Amino acid sequence: MRLSLALLALLTAAAAAVAGAEEPSPGPPATATVQDCLACHGDAGLSLTLGTGETQGLHVDAAAYARSVHGSALNCTACHPGFQEQPHPTVNTANRAEFRAAFRSVCKTCHLEDDRKAHDGVHWQLLAAGDTRAPYCADCHTAHAIAPPARPRARISQTCAQCHPAVVAAYRGSVHGRALLDGNPDVPACTDCHRAHDIKDPRDRAWLLETPQLCGKCHGDPKLAAKYGMSPNVLGTYLSDFHGLTASLHGRKHADDARFTAVCVDCHGVHDIRSVKDPQSTVIRANLVRTCRKCHAGAGESFPAAWLSHYEPSPDKAPLVYGVRVFYRAFIPFVIGGLVLQMGLHLRRYRKER
Repeated sequence: MRLSLALLALLTAAAAAVAGAEEPSPGPPATATVQDCLACHGDAGLSLTLGTGETQGLHVDAAAYARSVHGSALNCTACHPGFQEQPHPTVNTANRAEFRAAFRSVCKTCHLEDDRKAHDGVHWQLLAAGDTRAPYCADCHTAHAIAPPARPRARISQTCAQCHPAVVAAYRGSVHGRALLDGNPDVPACTDCHRAHDIKDPRDRAWLLETPQLCGKCHGDPKLAAKYGMSPNVLGTYLSDFHGLTASLHGRKHADDARFTAVCVDCHGVHDIRSVKDPQSTVIRANLVRTCRKCHAGAGESFPAAWLSHYEPSPDKAPLVYGVRVFYRAFIPFVIGGLVLQMGLHLRRYRKER
């Protein structure tokens, strides 16, 4: 009897062990590796036909992804959660814009601050208004071949040229663009003036009125000025003349589409800025009258002589203006001081006579 009970217990335990081996307890789903995904997406011919008849490529260049900033840090499912399952989750494939929009919010998982800035930019405003041509993260950074930002800096203008070819062509011919292509690290690329994510609408006059401070970041830097033989007081001389004073005092009140004063880009150009030694420069003497006439239609040939440009009066440059300035710097305090002294003496005498 005892032998039978022992044998029964042994058989029961063996059956339980076999059952446990055949039906393991469910665990977490396996994480798909990059190589798992490339088994299909490494095929250069892999694509998807959208509802409009357009073809959306689904191929991922394995070498480009490996070289990217994400290649050694992230698996595919970090940006495509849920896609480790087969079949993949359903994605809106009505058209290319809807398909790409389905992945637009992925980047903010790690780059929330940049995403917030982008929502303040003109590109997001266009997207929100229904303009599907406006770019978002992957359009500028690419989806799988993301390189470190601004490496090389010349690549920035190449990216912007995808949507703004005419602007970039003009920039490449400018004093800034030519220097950048030659590897000069000191000149501005697109994002130095327009910023990277919170890009302002360049047609906004309020933003244009901020360009003197923008240009002053480089042209007011004493180290850069000394290195390239420029005046370090370009911004100061602008702000002290009638154009700069008007922009400073009345800019916020009249920040509309009407041009009421000239800022840097009105005289020097926007993307096609030339060296002051370039015959095509808009601010050399031969072309200056034509530049002034953009605002002052009736300007004569001698009109620019009333403007000191960005020079500061000195005994060598505009000596008459320099002399008048020195005179008034002494004369005005003398007059005011004399008036104060006279009033003081008068009050003293008045008190004594009382």
